Amino acid sequence: MIKSTVPVLEVHGEAITRHFYETMFTAHPELLNIFNHANQKQGRQQAALANMVYTAALHIDNLSSILPAVRQVAHKHRSLGIVPEQYAIVGTYLLQAIQAVLGDAATDEIITAWGEAYNVIADAFIGIEQDMYTEAENQTGGWEGFRTFKVAKKVQESEVITSFYLVPDDGQPIASYEPGQYISIKIQPEAQSFTQIRQYSLSDTPGKPYYRISVKRERGVLERPDGVISTYLHDHIKEGSLVELSAPAGDFTLNADDKRPVVLLSGGVGLTPMISMLNTLVNLNENRTITFLHASPNGQSHAFRDHVISLAKRNQGVKAYYCYTQPEDADRENEYFHKEGYMDAIWLRQVIDELDSTYYLCGPVSFMRAVYTELQALGVAADNIHYEFFGPKASLSPAPESV
Repeated sequence: MIKSTVPVLEVHGEAITRHFYETMFTAHPELLNIFNHANQKQGRQQAALANMVYTAALHIDNLSSILPAVRQVAHKHRSLGIVPEQYAIVGTYLLQAIQAVLGDAATDEIITAWGEAYNVIADAFIGIEQDMYTEAENQTGGWEGFRTFKVAKKVQESEVITSFYLVPDDGQPIASYEPGQYISIKIQPEAQSFTQIRQYSLSDTPGKPYYRISVKRERGVLERPDGVISTYLHDHIKEGSLVELSAPAGDFTLNADDKRPVVLLSGGVGLTPMISMLNTLVNLNENRTITFLHASPNGQSHAFRDHVISLAKRNQGVKAYYCYTQPEDADRENEYFHKEGYMDAIWLRQVIDELDSTYYLCGPVSFMRAVYTELQALGVAADNIHYEFFGPKASLSPAPESV
């Protein structure tokens, strides 16, 4: 019964998820304290859920194949504080949305089948998330839910990116993390009816007595407004301000057991988890070749440039190369400017010594799509490319023709 709905979901999936969110938020506005409002307005959350529902239907006879995707979402759910009771609410309004959009095609048998399938999938999420909650709370320095942290230091890294050094207000130890993971920060700006939760990658080496996040001020374009939380952090959060954090989470992490050369590729603020990985790799001192590739509009927007250049000068195995899409005259005269425009296969082959490397990729979706496609054109296997989306999961294939 579920398999028979796959073609319909492929066509009407986003209509179903749009209807789902509208009716659920109308009936349960308290859930707006959890969901990212910007992703809702841009349609990214609806598209991600539609893809998840479609994938579940497609693999309903082999649900173990979607467990990696379940675990990835479960990390985000744990960091947001999703609880089992909320799955029942989601199930009710998801089934109602399927029925409303499909109309007569949604027979009683199909709705019953989807109800049973949803319960199985929800139980998988709940079980995995419960284990994650237990681990987050019971680890050394761990905690349950959200914990109060103080901004110990605020540092401007570029004209658009600022770092916040966060220490626990209670003075107790904090949980360690894997390079590449993130924390969730919960804030209720003045004049806002709901709390807002955002996830930011940790941008320094684990083991420090603080967490560091490096936040880009998201400026609006066309009809999209400025980022509510990034703007609030830049303009209103000062040294000494208090914020609420959940324990580190995420499955985009550095594999320290893989001893091959490492290539770190980032665009814009996507360099934040890469800085954590780079710092960690240098501290491990394993003589591995590390190639750090970063794309930015220009030197003014380029964060951590001097830090990475310094690491490369002090460590023979570290090589750093930078692409600027809109270089200024001053950029062209400096050693840190290597290419104007985008990372393409020809240039990547010139700067990457060994294609048999492990690759980590992060940045805007358009950037990741383009670089992912160029790496595959060079013959890099998909299993060797690890990537992280800032926000709901999307697809990296196919690449847009305009890139």
